[in-house]
Amino acid sequence: MAAAKPVYNRVLIKLSGEALMGGNGRLGIDPATVDQICKEVSEIAHMGVQVALVIGGGNIFRGLSASARGMDRVTADYMGMLATVINALALQDYLERYDVQTRVMTAIKMEELAELFIRRRAIHHLENGCVVIFGAGTGNPYFTTDTAATLRAIEIEADVIFKATKVDGVYDKDPIEFSDAVKFDNLTYMDVVQKRLKVMDTTAVTLCMENNLPILVFKLKEPGNLKRVILGEKLGTKVSGE
Repeated sequence: MAAAKPVYNRVLIKLSGEALMGGNGRLGIDPATVDQICKEVSEIAHMGVQVALVIGGGNIFRGLSASARGMDRVTADYMGMLATVINALALQDYLERYDVQTRVMTAIKMEELAELFIRRRAIHHLENGCVVIFGAGTGNPYFTTDTAATLRAIEIEADVIFKATKVDGVYDKDPIEFSDAVKFDNLTYMDVVQKRLKVMDTTAVTLCMENNLPILVFKLKEPGNLKRVILGEKLGTKVSGE
């Protein structure tokens, strides 16, 4: 019997910085957690799926919260961008332990650490089997890593954005706090905006809507979930124009 084939050719996975923290709640990078995530990503990369990643920096520094405490917003956002590069380098290190060629590309020049993002070069790396990790957001303050992920996904012509979260989809309210929270299997972009659902920020959702780019929200830390969604199993919540 032939092995199941991926239903997506090129995907972008959006991870929060907090996804790298592990279960102890401490800020920073938990090596075991990073290893588990990279193992999951390596499995789909070895299946021939072209994979790009965007990682936040909230496990190290969150620009918006620092700004709220009195720091200059632009300075705080640039510090947050640097935090995403630290996380990108950690992902690169662990992915390469699973025999996955990777490239870190950043929106801010830092030649000793990573390549500067150039769209055609990023697509070339993907077509040659490299996992490409995009760091430093969009390179501009006031834009979230959700928006950066959407922008990069559109630029590389990804089939879908995978939004990896702590829960198994999108709910009408926080399922961790409320036992009666209702999960959505499918949503439209306008549902997300009008219901103010915390999928991605409004700018990111609007970009997805304008470019007909679906978002699939699911729980990454459940072993095997990433492979299951790649093979077309219905997990989590799909956000699309339908």
